[in-house]
Amino acid sequence: MRNSRLLLRSGLTLAAAATLPAALAGSSAAVSGISVSTTGSTVSVVTSACTQNNGAWGNASLLSSRQANFAQGRQVALSGTTVSQSAAWSGISPGTYTVIVICSNGVTAGTQSVIVSRPSAPTISSTSTPAPSRGVMGGIGGAARDYGPLTLGIGAALVTSAVVATAWFLRRRSKPYRF
Repeated sequence: MRNSRLLLRSGLTLAAAATLPAALAGSSAAVSGISVSTTGSTVSVVTSACTQNNGAWGNASLLSSRQANFAQGRQVALSGTTVSQSAAWSGISPGTYTVIVICSNGVTAGTQSVIVSRPSAPTISSTSTPAPSRGVMGGIGGAARDYGPLTLGIGAALVTSAVVATAWFLRRRSKPYRF
């Protein structure tokens, strides 16, 4: 009884998890039939939703936050082929805009907001790092530098004293009555 409930719950969870990607993909495709991008002060839109009607594909309009409808925006006629149509606006000042594409048959292909940011000034760097003269110095730490006999002797003495101290501590812990 308990196992059958567990299997039923697991099955329902797996079914929900399997249908989730399809539901998400379907909803994102239905949101907008346009793709808007910005490069500097240029805004461009691409769509494949329009069909040619009376020799025209349709119009795209760029609306600022103060403009309310399609006719108030900067309108550009779509150009392209049966595969994709596009429009672009240049010299756009920084701000938030809405792009609306209406096909020649009166159907709205999509609406999308876009943010045009202030172009950043190019950064000029005058610092440079010289290339290593002997290449990459990898390997054991001592491979990069030649130490003298005094340094090696002190290091060996420290390692030896650490080993002796560890052995003495472990022996003392095994027999608590000894010092």
